[in-house]
Amino acid sequence: MQLADASLGTLIEKWERFFYDYCKEEIDSAALMYPEKKSLILDYWAIDTHDAEMAEFLLEKPYISIYAAESALKKIDMPVDPSPQLHFRVKNLPEIQKIGIRDLRSQHLGKFIAVDGLVKKVTEVRPKLEDAAFQCLRCGAIIHEPQEGNILKEPLECYEDQGGCGRRTSFRLLTEESKFIDSQKIEVQENPEELRGGAQPLRLTIYLEDDLVGNIVPGDRVTVNGILHGQQRRRGMIKLTEFNKVMDASTVEQKEQAFEEVQITEEDERKIIELSKDPLIYNKIRDSIAPTIYGLDKEKDALALQLFGGVAKHMPDGTRIRGDIHILLVGDPGTAKSQLLRYISLLAPRSIYTSGKSSSAAGLTASAVRSDEFGEGRWTLEAGALVLADLGVACVDELDKMDSKDRAALHQAMEQQEISVAKAGINATLKSRCSLLGAANPKFGRFDEFASISDQINMPPALLSRFDLIFPVTDRPDRARDTNLAKHILAVHTVGERMEQEGHAGGLHSDELEKIVKPSIEPEFLRKYIAYAKRSIFPVMSEEASERLKNYYVEVRAAARDSVPFTPRQLEAFVRIAEASARIRLSEVVGIEDVERAIEIVDYYLEKVGVDRETGALDIDIITTGISHSQKDKMKILTTIIKNICEDKEYASMDDIKEKAEEEGLDEETVKNMMSKMIRGGIIFEPRRGGYRLTS
Repeated sequence: MQLADASLGTLIEKWERFFYDYCKEEIDSAALMYPEKKSLILDYWAIDTHDAEMAEFLLEKPYISIYAAESALKKIDMPVDPSPQLHFRVKNLPEIQKIGIRDLRSQHLGKFIAVDGLVKKVTEVRPKLEDAAFQCLRCGAIIHEPQEGNILKEPLECYEDQGGCGRRTSFRLLTEESKFIDSQKIEVQENPEELRGGAQPLRLTIYLEDDLVGNIVPGDRVTVNGILHGQQRRRGMIKLTEFNKVMDASTVEQKEQAFEEVQITEEDERKIIELSKDPLIYNKIRDSIAPTIYGLDKEKDALALQLFGGVAKHMPDGTRIRGDIHILLVGDPGTAKSQLLRYISLLAPRSIYTSGKSSSAAGLTASAVRSDEFGEGRWTLEAGALVLADLGVACVDELDKMDSKDRAALHQAMEQQEISVAKAGINATLKSRCSLLGAANPKFGRFDEFASISDQINMPPALLSRFDLIFPVTDRPDRARDTNLAKHILAVHTVGERMEQEGHAGGLHSDELEKIVKPSIEPEFLRKYIAYAKRSIFPVMSEEASERLKNYYVEVRAAARDSVPFTPRQLEAFVRIAEASARIRLSEVVGIEDVERAIEIVDYYLEKVGVDRETGALDIDIITTGISHSQKDKMKILTTIIKNICEDKEYASMDDIKEKAEEEGLDEETVKNMMSKMIRGGIIFEPRRGGYRLTS
């Protein structure tokens, strides 16, 4: 007999027989754990193995199949009394049933399908009527009316078979006598990395019930197995012929492992391992990052290391040490910073690209929003860019253009790698375990190598200090470099022109394309290589490498006279970069060569932005506080001068300060600069024009 022609009773019998023959142990286990466990969850392939026809019918007619299966479960003898009402849920649907949100069509309505995506919004958990109890206002009888859908269904009359009077009358809903079930609504959007063309991600609303609720937070990557159906659209009281697509979830599979969405075949794995043994692997990966951009070799080396990242550590005391590397590119206009960011966002297996100029704190981190359409006027939790980039790279262009209050939201996201939301009664902590790649422009148009970095960027030192690497990208006239750069740009354009011209004509100069713009490693394969390394390789530092790093750290600090060249934060950056270097060649051990590479890159960055131009010494205070040690000494001298003058006078005039400062060896220009910094830092104030006092 074909199942399509079978009666409901026959279908229930088949499920009952199936449960007794193959699932009795799982049913008994679920019953004993009730109410902690309220569902019998079966793998689709377990059903298909024992009864392929029933499994096929489940995909085609899921509502009838699930109703029959749950009816059969009620008939099964349970080891507890009274028997619990278990839900029947199915996971791990066949690959052919996995439909992209963008590809959902009317032919999928009423079918059992699976949808991959990223959770964007989540409502609070709300009680939903499952069996409503109404009291007849004429005779007082209590009438039960089962509920379906989202619209309350009242009794048509006071039913005689339930002890009522049989008349059409008015009823009152008795919430105490009614049966409720937990419900929650989530919104899942397409994974951003699947939208390489820059299309806007589409979204799907999904309804969760009972034991599925409360386990999902924004930013989670999930596979939802459920039934797609249409939801009536209205315009006021008028019902439209257009319907919204929504899904009733059966099971939600959370992706615990990193980059599960990147499919790596055995052939891919063989090629990845073979490539990792290439002695030129570092050069090949560097040359595969934005090959159309000339130069910037050290910066590209650092970006390659950022793509692979260090190892995140979960310590016994519950703390977590991040493994992600944060990089900031600062520099002159037209130096391809934005192009580099865009390329990295396309190259990373998981990434988000956004602009700080158009992003608010809520758009970058997370927010509680009031949504009339999605949340029915209630507050819902919505994930921002850093949450959506979890376990990936967040590329934020024009970071300096953000409002100061929006930038403040980055502090926790960068160091603790989580985002706390406390608003409108919603208290939640979301994960943002991502690397941040930022780009910023100097305040005065061009980067000045002789001024401190904090003076040139509209960013607080506390935020700057959270970046592991900061690279100034400058544009200085240099005949040899300019010649090579011009040749490269013109060659790239020539290749592009020929591709367009000959592509339309059916031909292509592949040899020139190979030489100039083709990356050493194809972007699609490099994405797989990065995903494989981050998923499978967790290197441990060797004793020799650890000793080399310790000695270097201690010796450089000991050699400094007054300034502090490094802090423990930079030591952790060394470790992360060395781990990333080992990951690039798929090594389980961090060796001496990895530590040397980390030292070389950090030294390069500190020499660019962390050197006190007056003394020539490394001084990390330039980045962490915005003021070098030598400048602090001068400020102390000026503070003492102003204090002494104010003991005899009400205010310290600029002429008096300059006179005393000259005796201490400070010239007029230095005094003006230091006084300006002290006013900005709140150390002194100007109660009257030309007169200064200490704030405390």
